[in-house]
Amino acid sequence: MNFKYEIKTNKSFQTAIEDITDSLKEREFGVLYQVNFKEKIEAKGLDFSTNFEVLEVCNPGQAKEVLEKSIEVGYFLPCKVVVYEKEGEVYIGLLKPTVLIGLLEDDCLKTIAEEVENTLKEAIQAVV
Repeated sequence: MNFKYEIKTNKSFQTAIEDITDSLKEREFGVLYQVNFKEKIEAKGLDFSTNFEVLEVCNPGQAKEVLEKSIEVGYFLPCKVVVYEKEGEVYIGLLKPTVLIGLLEDDCLKTIAEEVENTLKEAIQAVV
């Protein structure tokens, strides 16, 4: 099972973060939380040299819709979009909402998850 969708970009790490944030906003997804793991780990006195940033994103209307259908979907929210460096390359990706929603085995929720996933993929593709 492929749990992620990601694309390599020629942009710098910081530019990729800025551009994906803007692209998400254009599609009515806001960034609720943003965590740079390199900074967090190094702040604890540990050496971690890899840039890895997680953006927890949400479209309020779609979140409301799925939570009203099944409050347990809250375990999967907000959606995660990741920007990271690996072997000198920058990647932008996401944890597929369809994979997570599939765990609930509810076709009604699957349709919304597909819409969210397609919008997030579109936001990433627009940046790359």
